[in-house]
Order: sequence, then structure tokens, then C-alpha cells
Amino acid sequence: MTPEQKFTAFRAILTKEVLRFGRIWIQTVLPPMITTALYFIVFGNLIGPRIGEMDGFVYMDFIVPGLIMMSVITHSYANVVSSFYGSKFQRHIEEMLVTPVPNYVILAGFIGGGVARGLTCGIAVTLISLFFTSLNVHNLWVMFSMIVLTAILFSLAGFINGVYAKSFDDISIIPTFVLTPLTYLGGIFYSINMLPEFWQNVSLANPILYMINAFRYGFLGISDIRLAASYAISIAFIVLLYGFSILLLRRGYGIRT
Repeated sequence: MTPEQKFTAFRAILTKEVLRFGRIWIQTVLPPMITTALYFIVFGNLIGPRIGEMDGFVYMDFIVPGLIMMSVITHSYANVVSSFYGSKFQRHIEEMLVTPVPNYVILAGFIGGGVARGLTCGIAVTLISLFFTSLNVHNLWVMFSMIVLTAILFSLAGFINGVYAKSFDDISIIPTFVLTPLTYLGGIFYSINMLPEFWQNVSLANPILYMINAFRYGFLGISDIRLAASYAISIAFIVLLYGFSILLLRRGYGIRT
């Protein structure tokens, strides 16, 4: 295939993915806005004044980056896992695989859809946060680059979950029992400096902690983790999951068997 044909294939898959979640925005974009508004009301307005400041910032300002990132993680993952499993269930993924379109182009299309939904929900949550606090951006490049890397990473994770899923129940196991606990323990509502030394060391095993802290640095200029470590962890996981995803596509795992 020529580069133009590959781009046309990528654009077709990406457009399908964007239209897929765009048509049902009431189910895909509105819920995180409502959920985040409740977080701001309960944690920011009701509990926040009793907590006081966190790392020198008003508690409401402290939790905003984490809540935005939580929405991006959840919805970039959910978009790809549901879409890819749906394509398996409806038996139209085979039509893509028998075409001359390279596997990396197919994967890029699904990832692009996950990133698009993740960023859309992130922007929606950011707009909601403006009703509760004013946002100050410390480093726009760090903020943007980390949110894109995170969306790519969890889109890849959702793709792998979709490949292995054998029923609709399987696509909710990882988000429920793995993703949600890691997200809530990733420093959204607290600084790990508040924890005893042992639990600080345990927290360092959570990759989401690095992403949330780097994103918080982009907003507030503070982080519990070195910025270089956050980027290294994120990029390493992306490379690892990307290579594994390509391998699964090449072997046709869960598709040809």
C-alpha cells in the first residue's frame, strides 16, 4: 500500500471510532461530567475546607488535575476495549485483517479513537472544573504531552483487554478490579508524602501515580515524582504494550482461533 492509501485506511478507522462515541455522547461524555461535578461538590466544597491545603495549594486546586486524568484514563481504555470486542462480536474485524492494511495502521486507528474520546472527556471535565475553581497552567507542554501519552497507553491496554475478552463481561473485569483501584490509589486525592515510608514505597509500584503527578506538575508545578521518571515509565509501558498488541494482531489471537 502507498502512504496515501495507508492514511486513508487510518482515517476511515479513526472516523468510525469518533462517530461511534460521538453519536452516543449522552452515554460517553456526559457521565464523566456529572461524576466529576459530584467529586468537586463532595470532596472540594464539603471535605476540602476541613482538609485545608495540600502541598501548599487549596485542596480543590490540588485534586483537579487528578480528576481530569482519571477521566482520560477511564474513557480512553473503555472506548478501545468495547470497540474492539464489538468488532470481534459482530465479526467485522476479519474484514480489516484480510485487507492489505498493515496491522500497525489498524492498531493506530483504534488507538486514535481511544485518544479522541479520552481527550474529549478530559476537556469536558476541565470545563466543569471552571465552575468550581480557576485553573492556572504552570507548564502547558508537560500537561499536554502527559495527557496524550496517558491516553495512548490506556488505549493500548484497552485493546489488549479487547483481544483477550471472550464475552461482554470480560471487558469490565480489568477496569473494575485493576484499573479503578490503581487510579484511586494513584495520588488523585492525596500526596504520597502523607503516607508512612513503607506505603510510599508501595505506591511507587503504581504506574498511574507517575502520570497523575506529571500532569499535576503541568498545572501546579508540584510533583511527588521526578518528571523524568514519569516520562520514562509512561514511554516504556507504551512501547511494551504496543509491541505486544502488534504481536497479538499478527498471530490473530482471539480472532482466527
